Amino acid sequence: MKRLRILALMHADLVPPEEVTGVDLASAQWRTEYDVVNTLREIGHEVRALGVRNDLGVIRQAIEGWKPHIAFNLLEEFDGVAVYDQNVVSYLELLRMPYTGCNPRGLMLARDKALSKKILHYHRIPSPDFMVVPMGRPVRRPRHLEFPLIVKSVSEEASLGISQASIVEDDERLRERVGFVHNSVSTGAIVERYIEGRELYVSVLGNQHLQVFPVWELVMDNLPDEARRIATQRVKWSRKYQDKYRITSREARNLPEGMAEKLRHLARRVFRILGLNGYARIDLRMDRQHRVYVIEANPNPQIARGEDFADSAEHAGVPYKALLQRLIAAGLRWRPAEWGR
Repeated sequence: MKRLRILALMHADLVPPEEVTGVDLASAQWRTEYDVVNTLREIGHEVRALGVRNDLGVIRQAIEGWKPHIAFNLLEEFDGVAVYDQNVVSYLELLRMPYTGCNPRGLMLARDKALSKKILHYHRIPSPDFMVVPMGRPVRRPRHLEFPLIVKSVSEEASLGISQASIVEDDERLRERVGFVHNSVSTGAIVERYIEGRELYVSVLGNQHLQVFPVWELVMDNLPDEARRIATQRVKWSRKYQDKYRITSREARNLPEGMAEKLRHLARRVFRILGLNGYARIDLRMDRQHRVYVIEANPNPQIARGEDFADSAEHAGVPYKALLQRLIAAGLRWRPAEWGR
């Protein structure tokens, strides 16, 4: 194995400390960054962690001064704006710097939930009916869009702004929740038909040649009876809440015959239709009649140990060190000029 110089790009507030004695790594905000940087060093690579906030110049200086072989992209925003992450990757391409993860065009399409849903609809990919309410616009629900509905940010990730109150049963609650997204999350709102059922994930790795990992499920069976089974912020990120209700993720069990392969094939199609590369997680719902709906695609999902992507990869025989190596190999093979050919 060739020893590489790897520039790990991350938010300035998430650069892990050199000394972690006494720190609860499981709850550290910089857990992903720590796992990636330290694992790459264990493999034998030379790694520099670079904190980025609102200045692209620091990236150029590091590239010109150190001459890394590849940038390991862990940025999920730039200057506090989630959709700006695509611009950082575009900058890396202009500098002819290989990078891990998704290309800027795929990031743009997937981050815009409304646009990606329109593209998937064109390709006859099953997804819930929806509408978009831009910032400052009133809510005008079309008659065909029936309750219950779920209201989310049109561009933010990581379940930001999603709670049990996100599911609405009437027009008054719909207006209130759209107003909450506009005022508290500061983005437009996407309103889609709520699918009661199982929360399923399929992780995909690669560029042209794809590896699709086993179907994963977020298990929320022990939530209170009145609670909807959705991935709220607390479900996704509160360790205390997860422990209280025994929320876990694991390989999906008791799927109908042939359903796992159907889901994996569907995830592969979505990955290609949206022009993704590197790695992504496709989120789906399956209702009680076993009808499947694509909810969204998540390029560059959480890559920490113990998260859905890494766990499903390990279940498929790809341990964490090998997974990071494959992400690097995919980044080094990626040729931006060949995209879309």
